[in-house]
Amino acid sequence: MRCFFDARQLAHAPARELHNGSYVSYAESPARAEALRRALGSVEQPADRGEAPLRAVHTAEYLDFLKTVAERWRAAGRPGDAGGYVWPVVGRRPLRLERVDALIGRYSFDASTPITPETWQATYWASQSALAATQAVLDGARTAFALSRPPGHHAGADYCGGYCYLNHAAVAAQAARDAGRARVAILDIDYHHGNGTQDIFWERGDVFYASVHADPATDYPFYWGHEDETGEGAGAGATLNLPLAQGAALEQFRRAQGRALEAIARFGPNFLVLSFGADSYAGDPISHFALETDDYAVLARDIAACGWPTAVVMEGGYAVDALGANVASLLSGF
Repeated sequence: MRCFFDARQLAHAPARELHNGSYVSYAESPARAEALRRALGSVEQPADRGEAPLRAVHTAEYLDFLKTVAERWRAAGRPGDAGGYVWPVVGRRPLRLERVDALIGRYSFDASTPITPETWQATYWASQSALAATQAVLDGARTAFALSRPPGHHAGADYCGGYCYLNHAAVAAQAARDAGRARVAILDIDYHHGNGTQDIFWERGDVFYASVHADPATDYPFYWGHEDETGEGAGAGATLNLPLAQGAALEQFRRAQGRALEAIARFGPNFLVLSFGADSYAGDPISHFALETDDYAVLARDIAACGWPTAVVMEGGYAVDALGANVASLLSGF
């Protein structure tokens, strides 16, 4: 299988994050990508397809924010990584805000997603990796893999959060649409709900979003991913959320994924983007499912049996020592 990664994705390395009331070492570390690169063995350098595919998903104002916020933070005399501490509670009025603190609150939704001077370059190349995998599939490969790090599915059109800055799966799905694939589906099997992906396609009927994830009644991101969220307008019925209780193992997860695949089949896609997070692993330090390494091959075989051309985009997974084996298991199933 063709796999894509750019070493510049390693440069994003925040020192700390706010987690459960304390500042702790940043979980989404470069060691994740290094472990995956070792497990994959051979990776290809993605081509640079520019910002146009990103601007097809994200607002120009948000992209400009990502590119400049670290510099503005330092110009304001702030030490360390740029991070928010105040957010609008109800809505986001179109205010002309200049202070960097206000801008971070405007363009983010949590305090766990710090921005460094290297963040833009790293997440840019993570999206380019997703675009390269998408193009490989458009060119005839049955499946291709994007080692996209930092991950992306929590990022919306104009906000970052959950370690995510650009939404690589959404960029990939939109690129497939722009290439002429009339109906594109996204299957998200990260432990956490992909609120940003859902948000981007919420009112669209040409991209179907299905997610199997931890119940947001107990797990991040809390405010999105409930069963009654099904889309609006032209997108009514094009979102499917299948939350599971903590402790879910293969039987429960596979059953839910089967429901997602049945719904996607009814939609009739001619391209699939798989948002894959290995944080559903039993040993993951920040998650609470009970999947084992061999289970990922089972899940992948079920997806592959559907026959859809598939670009696999990496999302979460924080048990670094097991991450390479878990991803290798998934890819073996294809």
